[in-house]
Amino acid sequence: MAEDILSPQEAEEAFWEHLKKSNTGMLGLDQPGYHAQPMTAFREEETGAIWFFTRDETDLAKDAAVAGGQSAMFHYGSKDQHVWACISGQLSVHGHDREVIDRYWNPILAAWYPDGKDDPNLTILRFDAEDARIWVQKGGLVRFAFEIAKANITKTTPDEGGVVDVNLQ
Repeated sequence: MAEDILSPQEAEEAFWEHLKKSNTGMLGLDQPGYHAQPMTAFREEETGAIWFFTRDETDLAKDAAVAGGQSAMFHYGSKDQHVWACISGQLSVHGHDREVIDRYWNPILAAWYPDGKDDPNLTILRFDAEDARIWVQKGGLVRFAFEIAKANITKTTPDEGGVVDVNLQ
């Protein structure tokens, strides 16, 4: 995207669009030595909150409950590898909110909770995104292959797309 300038709005729109299609990323607290874990994200467009379902006995749920929330990072790579993002924000325990559960419940979630929507260990985490660095690569595999070939022939570096910092508040 050397010839194209990626605006924060374009990057944010690309991120949310891709997150709808492929909603798994890595979530963890923003602390030294803390390792992120794979989680499925559900975005509530009205509020901008991102919801994660987990069990209340997980380290992530226990740690996010400390002092009403923690600084966290959500790392995302779209399935088609067009969008990559590192999002920072606040992660808190939202509890067993039946409205949120009913809105996003699906057969994949059901597999993790033997007692279904009423599983006593089911809890919901709320991630309030603050800012992000988003990379967008347009054109897919064909463009990527072209950029690699062009870079090798011209002894330059490939155009890997655009990157921009985005305020998500």
